[in-house]
Amino acid sequence: MARLVVQHQNQPSFSLLPSSLSDFNGIRLTNHIQCRRKVCQPKGALHVTASGEKKILMMGGTRFIGVFLARLLVKEGHQVTLFTRGKAAITQQLPGESDKDYAEFSSKVLHLKGDRKDFEFVKTSLAAEGFDVVYDINGREAVEIEPILDALPNLQQYIYCSSAGVYKKSDLLPHCETDAVDPKSRHKGKLETESLLDSRGVNWTSIRPVYIYGPLNYNPVEEWFFHRLKAGRPIPIPNSGIQITQLGHVKDLAKAFLLVLSNEKASKQVFNISGEKYVTFDGLARACAKGAGFPEPEIVHYNPKEFDFGKKKAFPFRDQHFFASIEKAKSVLGWKPEFDLVEGLADSYNLDFGRGTFRKEADFSTDDIILGKSLVLT
Repeated sequence: MARLVVQHQNQPSFSLLPSSLSDFNGIRLTNHIQCRRKVCQPKGALHVTASGEKKILMMGGTRFIGVFLARLLVKEGHQVTLFTRGKAAITQQLPGESDKDYAEFSSKVLHLKGDRKDFEFVKTSLAAEGFDVVYDINGREAVEIEPILDALPNLQQYIYCSSAGVYKKSDLLPHCETDAVDPKSRHKGKLETESLLDSRGVNWTSIRPVYIYGPLNYNPVEEWFFHRLKAGRPIPIPNSGIQITQLGHVKDLAKAFLLVLSNEKASKQVFNISGEKYVTFDGLARACAKGAGFPEPEIVHYNPKEFDFGKKKAFPFRDQHFFASIEKAKSVLGWKPEFDLVEGLADSYNLDFGRGTFRKEADFSTDDIILGKSLVLT
């Protein structure tokens, strides 16, 4: 039997993980950056209105993107149910979040405990509840989507978190939504999911982020740089360091997810979502240092072909130019990222790593191999 649990406001505050702290409103705890706006409000606090109260099911929602998106949806008056395996606390009070705001959020969000790969359970439990909209934050394979669609024949919209990693590598950049995709990419499951949604005649919307960063990030994106900066170590970057990439803040991503809800212009559409500007690998290292308040780092370039790291990953980004156009989202949805890169990295550092919280312990083993070898690029 499916269990629908309300997290009441008189319950104690739990941590998502021992190292997981953040703040939705983006209040700076240190190194405050002034907001250049006539109306002063913290980053990430933009009020976005989606018309009509909806009964929303979110697949996932307790780790990263969903933590911020769920709060936006609840503030807009929607009924939000998180479908998770129940291994992590369903809610947590975030740094900078008032007791009142947290109590209001935790008293309204609902929980449906189950394994999304238990397809029969998904069908029966979702059919019994009925939902207007599905936000699928953690779906990876098309087969995981079918039981959800079967259980909800009257579904109004399926909003899917895909990835810009589905695009085929190209010399012509930035990637646009109409670019060729790679059916053999490691994100092929997401690509197949988009195709399934379209073939089933569902009113769907797919969001393709590039690299996501921000508080609670469980991927070693900015955290990889912060570990080295804090330790005062050189930062090893492959090849020339002028490879261009792109990062988007999780709070800006959450707002994009909200803007597609019940939006006719988003029907059966794909949107790239990321930051406004592109950045080189070397530039990213410097931006991390600036955002976190460290001195400009020493950067060491190396030739990856000269090393054997085994199964370890020496650098957290793909060693190529990789960035996407966000013009469609800006023109069609009226969305625009609030965070510039340095400001967003400051937000991430001050509300997470700078508080002593992180997802992975520092591992400098590949750095030591690189720094100990004489064959480096100059």
